[in-house]
Amino acid sequence: MKTGISGTHKVFCVIIFCVLLFPLASSAQAQQPAKVARIGVLAGGGDAKNARPRIQSLLQGLRDLGYDGKNILIEDRYIEKFNDYPGVLSELLQLKVDVLVVQPLSAIRAAKKTTQTIPIVLVTNVDPIANGIVESLARPAGNITGLATLSRELGGKRLELFKEMVPHLSRIGILGDPNTAVWPVAFKEYEAATRALRIHIQSLEVRSTNPDLERAFQIGIKQGTNGVVMIATPLLSRYRKQIADLAIKNHLPLTSDSSEYVEAVFLMSYAADISDQYRRAATYVDKILKGANPGDMPIEQPTKFELVMNLKTAKQIGLTIPPNVLARAGKVIK
Repeated sequence: MKTGISGTHKVFCVIIFCVLLFPLASSAQAQQPAKVARIGVLAGGGDAKNARPRIQSLLQGLRDLGYDGKNILIEDRYIEKFNDYPGVLSELLQLKVDVLVVQPLSAIRAAKKTTQTIPIVLVTNVDPIANGIVESLARPAGNITGLATLSRELGGKRLELFKEMVPHLSRIGILGDPNTAVWPVAFKEYEAATRALRIHIQSLEVRSTNPDLERAFQIGIKQGTNGVVMIATPLLSRYRKQIADLAIKNHLPLTSDSSEYVEAVFLMSYAADISDQYRRAATYVDKILKGANPGDMPIEQPTKFELVMNLKTAKQIGLTIPPNVLARAGKVIK
């Protein structure tokens, strides 16, 4: 006589087996650690203290999208010299970052050369087309997307407001590091703007190998400079307080391309809100982590720009700001 399990009994046994197995499988899945996304960040600012507000804005943007310390990790790096970027980027790639968020032009260029596969989200105040980063804002292609302020138009508006604020402005000194990638482009843009405003321009060069700020200011004063624009770089960002002090000491109005510097006693800035840009960068990171192709994502341009001025600094240099200009300020530091 044959013994065995009937077809009905076989089905019943399979069902019992699956029922017993399911909680084990569910438990294993529950215990499976969630993937932690690594975001490499080169935010500029010169050091951790100056860059911290930008990192915090990026983190806030990510938190608003549902990320926290359990599913995302920020690997932020700072450098002393712009030619250190390739080494720092190699370090970040060895950490297997999923996305790079990059601000300084030299860092963006280095990132583009270093990797053609890791997505790059740029947050920049330079024109990525004019600087050879992408060929199109609408469809950047490759592994690059992000946010960009087209400084060609913005630099002219900044100088126009500066001239309204300082009516006697006749010769402007452009303070920057000529060894950086941003210098030639930015200087040309300001040069074009000064011609339109009939203001003379003077280059005040501060090289990273020897940041002699006082010498640069003395050269400007001898040439008749009565206003200064700082082109932000990692080097000069670290010395923002010293630069502001020198400007006040020599009664020189001082402006730059970020409201962060007005907090450091610069007279004024006209720029997009950098904190808002970093919060917006989080949406790009989120979409990329969810599978979006960065090359298909248009590079966003800010639509809101803010005039920020420091009345305390104006008083220290003996400047009275015209009421019509003061009325246009989005933020006034007293």
